[in-house]
Amino acid sequence: MTADTAILAEGLGKQYKSHTALHGIDLSVPAGSVLGVLGPNGAGKTTTVRILATLITPTAGRASVAGYDVVGQSKEVRRRIGLAGQYAAVDELLTGRENMILLGRLLRFGRRGAARRAVELLDRFGLTEAADRPVGTYSGGMRRRLDLATCVIGEPEVLFLDEPTTGLDPTSRAVLWDVVRGLVADGVTILLTTQYLEEADELADRIAVIDAGRVIAEGTPDALKRKVGSERLEVTVARPEMLADAVAALAMIGGGQEPVADEAAFRVSVQLTHGLDDVARAAAALRDKGVATTDFELRKPSLDDVFFDLTGGAETRTAAAAGAHQGDKG
Repeated sequence: MTADTAILAEGLGKQYKSHTALHGIDLSVPAGSVLGVLGPNGAGKTTTVRILATLITPTAGRASVAGYDVVGQSKEVRRRIGLAGQYAAVDELLTGRENMILLGRLLRFGRRGAARRAVELLDRFGLTEAADRPVGTYSGGMRRRLDLATCVIGEPEVLFLDEPTTGLDPTSRAVLWDVVRGLVADGVTILLTTQYLEEADELADRIAVIDAGRVIAEGTPDALKRKVGSERLEVTVARPEMLADAVAALAMIGGGQEPVADEAAFRVSVQLTHGLDDVARAAAALRDKGVATTDFELRKPSLDDVFFDLTGGAETRTAAAAGAHQGDKG
C-alpha cells in the first residue's frame, strides 16, 4: 500500500455458517477520491464496508485503511475513519447541537472545543437555524446531514457512506451531494455504496460493481458506459398499430441487433453502429413506411444500462428499484 492509496482490499472474503458473503473482493481507492460501489441487494456491499470499518473481521484476504491493517491495527483505523450507515444514528431527544457536543466530548475535544466544533459543523451542513431544536422534529434530509456531520467531527481521513441518501427526496439528496463534494474538496477519501445510479454518476471518480460477493466490473463511469455499447435510438410512435412497421423499419439499421419494442410506451429502441448516419437512415425508413412519431431521441448509455447489463437485466432492475426504497441487506 502506498501513501496515495487510502483503501486497499486484496482477496477479501467473508464466510458465515450458512453462506459465503464475499468471494475475494479486490479494491483500491486513491486518497482524496470517491469510489462508488454498486450492486443488487445482498451483493455484499454492506459486508465489505463493515469489514473495512473494522466492525467485522474477514475470513480471507487482507485490507488496509489509511495505511493500517483493519484486523491487526483496528484501533488505528478507527481513529482515522467515519461511518454513516443507511439510517441516521442520532439521538432524537437531544437537539442537533447537543448531539454534536456530546460526541465531541466523547472524542475528548473538551467542553469548549466540542462547542466550537459543533458551531462550525452545524453551519457547514446548513443546520444552524435548527441547531437548538430536538432532532425528532427534523426532516429526513436534515437528520442525514446531522448524521454526516457527527461522522466528520473527528476530521476523518476516510469516510464510509453506506447508502446515505436512502429514502430521501431528490432535493434532500442534492443537498447531501453538495456536502459530499465539499468533503472531497477538503481531501477526504470516500467509499460510497448506493442504489441510486445517478448518485454514483454524479459523485464517484471510479465505480466498482459487486454481485454475489465478487467485483464484476470496475472503472470510471464513462469507461463502464462504453463497455455496454454504442448509442441507442429511441422512437415513440403516434399509435400502437404502428409499432410493427417501426420495428421493421429500424431493423435495417440495427447492426445485427434486433430492435426492442415497448408496447406499453409505444416505443422502439435500436442500437446504432454508425452514429448520425444511422439516425438519418432511420428517419427515412420510418417515413417510407408511413410511421408517425411523437418522439425521436438519441440516447447514450447510462449507468443504469451498465448496472442492469452486468447484474441481470429486468429481474435485477426490479430488485434495484425495491432496494432504493428499502436499503441493502448485504
